[in-house]
Amino acid sequence: MLWPVLTLLALAALPVVHLRWRARFLDAKDAADARMDALREAQRRDSVQLQAQQRALLDSMVEGLLVLDERGRITLANRAFTSFFGVAADIRGRTILEAVRLHELDESIEPLRTQAESLGTELQLSRPVDRWLQINGAVVRDGAGRRQGLILVFHDLTRVKELENQRKDFVANVSHELRTPLSLIQGYVETLLDGAKDDPAVAARFLGTIERNTARLRRLIEDLLIVSELESGCVKLNVQPVALSAVVAKVFEDFRPAAAAAGVELRAAVPEVALKADAGRLEQVLTNLVDNAIKYGREGGLVIVEARPAPDGFLEICVRDRGPGIAAADLPRLFERFYRVDRARSRDQGGTGLGLSIVKHIVQCHGGRVRAESRLGEGSAFYFTLPVEAGHPEQAEASGQPAVAGSAPLP
Repeated sequence: MLWPVLTLLALAALPVVHLRWRARFLDAKDAADARMDALREAQRRDSVQLQAQQRALLDSMVEGLLVLDERGRITLANRAFTSFFGVAADIRGRTILEAVRLHELDESIEPLRTQAESLGTELQLSRPVDRWLQINGAVVRDGAGRRQGLILVFHDLTRVKELENQRKDFVANVSHELRTPLSLIQGYVETLLDGAKDDPAVAARFLGTIERNTARLRRLIEDLLIVSELESGCVKLNVQPVALSAVVAKVFEDFRPAAAAAGVELRAAVPEVALKADAGRLEQVLTNLVDNAIKYGREGGLVIVEARPAPDGFLEICVRDRGPGIAAADLPRLFERFYRVDRARSRDQGGTGLGLSIVKHIVQCHGGRVRAESRLGEGSAFYFTLPVEAGHPEQAEASGQPAVAGSAPLP
């Protein structure tokens, strides 16, 4: 009787056991699904994060990057590329012509579409701004060697081209400036050797011309050396508290004979303030500016040196004349090496064309800035800023009151 009873009990318990097993199975399945969903979400987040990191990396590149698929449509363009060509941020799915509308760019990569596996070329753009780009490209293939698209890298050569043009201009200008006095010296020496030396009056006149041109060569070489030192950043400034009024007085004293000969009056209106500067270099700046104001101003004119407070603890110093003035088109280039408004007159005056370039570099070495203002017929004004010595009692009260012996108030 026992076995039938046990069988009936087992049969009766079987559904309960099945239900419990099913419940546990479903719980395990739900847990597994939950873990799988969590894993997929983690993978999705990791993928999004990786894509964001890759995008940030590509957008941080200085070089422009462009990737095209096998149909020639853009699949990736970084920030530098869109900046170079002035296009919208998202140009995916478009062809190069549709995206940038530059036939020159499309034609420059044509070899990659046909037979070439790699490319290296240069492209000059006129819009959105003038720019030179170096383009390096390559064909992208899969493991089986099938063509998958193109990858192009754009490197900005604009600054390199500008420096190359400046170098060419510099060499041409130096050659010209050296050739002119050397030709004169050679011509007069040959004339003297041919017999002119036997005439004392002619010989004296020719030797005077040779001496002037020799001095001009010396000044040119000295100025070239100064510009080279300043541009290389190798100049060490002897920065100390410098009384501006004392430097102005010294420069004026040096130029009084030249000013008197030209009938030019020198005036100063500068505050009793100490500048944080190299005294020798400051004197060089004022010497160049005052010299130009006397040489290129009107006979019987006026040269004024004045100053006023500028932001961030600087003082703005101005050398002003009442000469014929400078055309607006010439103002942006005044501080370039060898740039002259009137080349013939500058050479007659013995200028090297480097004075204002030296002024600019000296001021910039002190952390200051230079600029020029002028109108034709109304004279010119050259401004530069230098730092005021910290804690100087008059630093906050620099008012431009006359402080140079013998100076007169501004008209």
